[in-house]
Amino acid sequence: MSIFEQLDDRFKPLVKPTARLDHLYDGCRWAEGPAYFPAHRALVWSDIPNNRILRFDEATNEVGVFRSPAGYTNGHTVDPQGRLVSAEHGARRVTRTEHDGTITVLAEAYDGKRLNSPNDVVVASDGAVYFSDPSYGIEGYYEGFAAEPEQDGQYLFRLDPITGTLSIAADDMQRPNGLAFSTDERVLYVSDTGNKTMRAYDVADDGSLTNSREFAKCTVGGFDGFRLDEQGHIWSSAGDGVHVLHPDGTLLGKVKVPEGVANVAWGGYKRNRLYICATTSLYAVLLPTRGAKTM
Repeated sequence: MSIFEQLDDRFKPLVKPTARLDHLYDGCRWAEGPAYFPAHRALVWSDIPNNRILRFDEATNEVGVFRSPAGYTNGHTVDPQGRLVSAEHGARRVTRTEHDGTITVLAEAYDGKRLNSPNDVVVASDGAVYFSDPSYGIEGYYEGFAAEPEQDGQYLFRLDPITGTLSIAADDMQRPNGLAFSTDERVLYVSDTGNKTMRAYDVADDGSLTNSREFAKCTVGGFDGFRLDEQGHIWSSAGDGVHVLHPDGTLLGKVKVPEGVANVAWGGYKRNRLYICATTSLYAVLLPTRGAKTM
């Protein structure tokens, strides 16, 4: 039985009907934020309630602990220099792990007030850091530490790569969450888990965001984390698996997963293995398409 559900003919060349869904690991409480390192053939991801970052070795299929405690990290990305950039619920900050293993704090406050709980993060090719800051990590003790929010809202932030200035990039979402650039970095897509939609913003030359519009609405559960392939299709988490959206917003098809999906990342030496963080488990599927370099 195929793990794929085709809803549009344009979905057909993106998948292989005989491909299988590999179940690589279980034992997480909430698997999130995968990031792939090609040079190491390794994937790291967050197990948020267990306050640890796990590491999957593609060569050996072994899983080990990359960091524990880990600040209740959620989303991760890899910057253009190959460094891990992480959104931490626990310390309410965004950090970068340097090549020597030291940790640099990139952002922890805006306008003199602590951030809510950074959730997901991307880095543009010019070094600008964009991250979402909903309040999930301070609403209880499961994914962080209960606290009263200090910010007036739940924002999408941008950290300037030259000045280090932190600014609000978008303030029109209920709960900004996952985010990813289009292949040319002219559009930034952001999921809003408050109303189960995905928004799109045009990215100006100075990094500011304009022309906010609803791009798609999730049909099962809600969009969380997502990544794009080379053709600009969006492979997004959803309640029943991975939903694949055309650049025009049409839902083309699904990768069916037995657990609710939180986030995905491209890996493998061809960038055609889609890693899937789904509730308690890490899955992967090999595809005939491959991930965009801008991830």
